[in-house]
Amino acid sequence: MKKDKHDCDLQSCMLCKLCIPAWKPAIAAHRKSFTLKKGQMLFREGEPVNGIYFVNAGKVKVHKHWGEEKELIVRFAEEGDIVGHRGVGSEMVYPVSATALETVDLCFIDLAFFQATLKVNHEFLHALMMFYASELQESEKNMRNLVHMPVKGRIAHALLILQKKFGTNGDGYINMTLSRQDLASYTGTTYETAFRIMSELIQEDIIAISGKSIVVKDPARLALLEADAG
Repeated sequence: MKKDKHDCDLQSCMLCKLCIPAWKPAIAAHRKSFTLKKGQMLFREGEPVNGIYFVNAGKVKVHKHWGEEKELIVRFAEEGDIVGHRGVGSEMVYPVSATALETVDLCFIDLAFFQATLKVNHEFLHALMMFYASELQESEKNMRNLVHMPVKGRIAHALLILQKKFGTNGDGYINMTLSRQDLASYTGTTYETAFRIMSELIQEDIIAISGKSIVVKDPARLALLEADAG
């Protein structure tokens, strides 16, 4: 991780949008800007929490150990998102790891300043509480899907979620590159199974793939696969 010469604009991230105007000089004084290259880690599962990260540009995967030598991707973060908040609690260790999927610019604020921010900025505190609640609901839904939903339904659900979160580019492709292994880790399956299901979806003309880019050609049929499996 190297220090970023390009500071954030104090406008884009969740904290800057919701803090009181008088608090922005304090953010400017306490933040640290960094750049990560693809594959570099922000923090590792089990490490002590030392602060919170806000993504200014790029995409990050948040993942944890799942069985022997396997990982489960629990969420993806992009510009404007917060990362590292899952470690704030009674144990104060990161229960997950975070890794850059591409070049990522981010801001870091240490734990003491983050806690001070919560005491002063009530709108940010309320938004953070709602964010935690939403994440908890999504985590519970994902756990239910892992237990009850067949793999094809989970992959259909994942592709629809990714398209909704990241949008599409001018050619209709989901606006992120996703390896088969990351798709497998996000849906709780093996690389081989993910590859087979994706091949079936291509043959059924529901999706198309170019390298690591995916386009959903028939979202209605994909949604039907998700609904039938739910």
